[in-house]
Amino acid sequence: MALALDLGTGSVKVGLVTAGGELVRQASRPYAATSPSPGWAETDPAAWWAGVVGAVQEVLAGLDPARVRAVGLSGQMHGVVLVDAGGHPLRPAVLWSDTRSAAELTLFSALDPSVLARLGNPPVAGMAGPTLLWLRQHEPAQLQAARWALQPKDWLRFYLTGEVATDPSDASGTLLYDLVGGCWSEEVLEVLGISPAVLPPVLAPDAVAGRLLPAAASELGLPAGIPIVTGAADTAAALYGSGLLPGEAQLTVGTGAQVVVRAAVLPPPHPSLHVFREAEGVGCYTLAAIQNAGLVLEWVRRTLRLTWPECYAAAQEIDAQVDAGPLPIFLPYLTGDRTPHLDPHARAAWVGLNAAHDHRHMARAAFEGVALSIAQAAELLPLTPGQALFLAGGGTVDPWWRQLLADCLGRELHAVATPGASVLGAARLAWAGIGVERPPTRPEVTAVIVPQVGRISAERHWAFRAAYRAG
Repeated sequence: MALALDLGTGSVKVGLVTAGGELVRQASRPYAATSPSPGWAETDPAAWWAGVVGAVQEVLAGLDPARVRAVGLSGQMHGVVLVDAGGHPLRPAVLWSDTRSAAELTLFSALDPSVLARLGNPPVAGMAGPTLLWLRQHEPAQLQAARWALQPKDWLRFYLTGEVATDPSDASGTLLYDLVGGCWSEEVLEVLGISPAVLPPVLAPDAVAGRLLPAAASELGLPAGIPIVTGAADTAAALYGSGLLPGEAQLTVGTGAQVVVRAAVLPPPHPSLHVFREAEGVGCYTLAAIQNAGLVLEWVRRTLRLTWPECYAAAQEIDAQVDAGPLPIFLPYLTGDRTPHLDPHARAAWVGLNAAHDHRHMARAAFEGVALSIAQAAELLPLTPGQALFLAGGGTVDPWWRQLLADCLGRELHAVATPGASVLGAARLAWAGIGVERPPTRPEVTAVIVPQVGRISAERHWAFRAAYRAG
């Protein structure tokens, strides 16, 4: 079997997958991000490792660990883990949702437009390049002491193997990587003053990047020497695991939300969209990145002091009323916004609250605000009229929530049974790394959600966008 490790923002997911692509066991462990200052998002890598150990031990319980033939990885994108030569973190990891580097984005204006275009992405706070610029300005001693600046899953692999590497799917999300040339951009690094020596070599996602060290093997309960492949970014791994074809699109809702369209060739850059390399190394995908989805809904739930069932029930109660009166607008930008606004300073708010509103109206508005932000972002993608979206992610299992998403998007949603798509993609890369190739499994559609025409009016879309502009 292949062991797959998916290092997410709020939890690590671990799975055992057969050569035929069957997920036979899985486990997860949560961990928390902290916000020491407004706009900051950090996690202690020690919490990641503790989660990995616990989840791996759970999936291996009662099994012969010698059955694990290879390890694959996927993980959250954009973050920075500064480590010394031994792989020890010098500070907490800075995550993708961190907006502290907003001021550093102006430094990218010094780049020649043709060079900037080859990055495939607009400058966004939270990506590794701007974060490194912030660290140089505000924590120069930490950056000077660092031997490597790694992405989250690449730090995990370094801890497992003692070998340093990244892959094109993660490198393409740093704002330091030339998507056309397939290498770190010497021009960008020179203009920004970032040393190329801290960046890891770029290997293919299915390349064997190292073997499991005895110390890590002992903690996990595995034999030392198991081959570990480079792996891929979580979205790239999920696409690789779910079998989407070029031109097809998928909405995934988790901590954030992503609307992804696969492309066979590198598309032209767009000021509000991202282009990243796929796990297969030759293709790419265009992504609308919605920074606040499950993240802000979890904040709303906690703020209103509701359980998740209570939160859904409160929102649905307002929907069921014949005349619920005018609803407030909810702007979901708790940690800023990426697509479409690229505004790290945007913030969340309920707009239009009055004395007749209570927690039910606020919950209903929050779900709608997230759905409307996804719809606004999706409009920028190269989707054909009437094109359906595959729907995936743990944040979309509730039928009422699925319907609201379809109504706001005005498109059919085809819910797919891809539990742990990133895990499956990481495992598929692990098998490929030891020479076991298998074709992707096409998504199994479990439900088709047809939008209810007129449920979300054009005026509601307009009011949502006007509230942001008035902000």
